[in-house]
Amino acid sequence: MTWSPPTLADVLRAKTAIAPYLRPTPMLQRPALDTALGCRAYLKCENLNPTGAFKVRGGINLISTFSAEQKSRGVVAASTGNHAQSVAYAARLFGARAIIYMPEAANPLKVASTRAWGAEVVQTGRDFDDARKAAEIRAGADGLRFIHSADEPLLIAGVATCAMEMFEVVPDLDVLFVPVGGGSGMIGAGSVARLVNPKTRVIAVQAEGAPAVYRSWKAGERIVTENATTFAEGLATREPFDLPLQLMHRLVDEIMLVSDAQIESAIRLLLETTQQVAEGAGAAAVAAALQRRDELRGKTVGLVLSGGNLTIDVLRRILNHA
Repeated sequence: MTWSPPTLADVLRAKTAIAPYLRPTPMLQRPALDTALGCRAYLKCENLNPTGAFKVRGGINLISTFSAEQKSRGVVAASTGNHAQSVAYAARLFGARAIIYMPEAANPLKVASTRAWGAEVVQTGRDFDDARKAAEIRAGADGLRFIHSADEPLLIAGVATCAMEMFEVVPDLDVLFVPVGGGSGMIGAGSVARLVNPKTRVIAVQAEGAPAVYRSWKAGERIVTENATTFAEGLATREPFDLPLQLMHRLVDEIMLVSDAQIESAIRLLLETTQQVAEGAGAAAVAAALQRRDELRGKTVGLVLSGGNLTIDVLRRILNHA
C-alpha cells in the first residue's frame, strides 16, 4: 500500500476533532534546562494528557470517525501501553468496545490504566510484536476493527497536532527532537515541520537496544531485529511499520540512538530542572539533545516529552543510580 503524509487540512481537522476532549499541553521553558542543554529548550509536556502520553490524540481522532456499527462490533489493538490507553480512552468516549493485547511483561501502570478506561486487556507474548500478531489474529477471527499503532492515517493526523501546537508557540524551531518506537509521533512531527517550517531539522530518537527503525533508515530497507532490549517500552519495537518506513526519509532529517543509561540521566535531569516525570520514551528527546549539546549551542530546540507513565519501582531504581 502507498501511504501519504497528512496534509495541513488533515491536521487541522484532527485538531478540531480532539478539541472538545483534550486541552493543548504546555510548552515549558526553564533556565536550568536551557543551561544543561546549552540552547533555548522548549519541552512539550505530553505527559499531562489524560492518559499520560501523546498517543491519545490519535485514538480520539480515529475512533471519532467510526460508525455506530463499527463501535458496537468493537476494536482491537496491540501495545506496550500508551497506544493501549489511547484506544481504551477513545473507545470509552465514543461508546466502543475495546480489546487490547499487551506483552506479558507490560508496564503494570499502563496495564492497570488501560483496564481502568474500560478496555479488556489480554497479556500475551514476550514483547510488542508478539502481542500485535495475536491481536491481528483475534481481529480476523471475531470481525473486530484492528487499530494499528502507526499504519493509520487518521491516527497520524491526530498525533501530528502535538507538533502543530509546538509550532504555534515557537514557529522558528531550529531543531525538533521526537522519540520513535512504532513511528506515529515521528511521522506526525515530521509532517507538520515540513508544512509549517521546512527549515526545522527533525531528529527522531530510538533506543540502542531496539534499533530496528534506525537500522532501516540507514539501510534504506526494512530491517527486523531479533530482540528489543530496553527499559523504555515505548521505544521497544523489533520491526518498522509500513507507513513510517515509506515516509520517514521524506519527513525526518536524522534518526539517532541513545542508551538506556543516557535515557535514565535525562529522566533525572527533567525532574531536577522542570519537575516533570518522563517515562523512558518520554525522556529520549532530552537524552539525544544532551548528546548534541555542542551542536545545539544558541539554537531554539523543541523536545517532545511523549509520556510520563513511569512506575514507582523504575523511578526509584533510576534515582538510586544517580
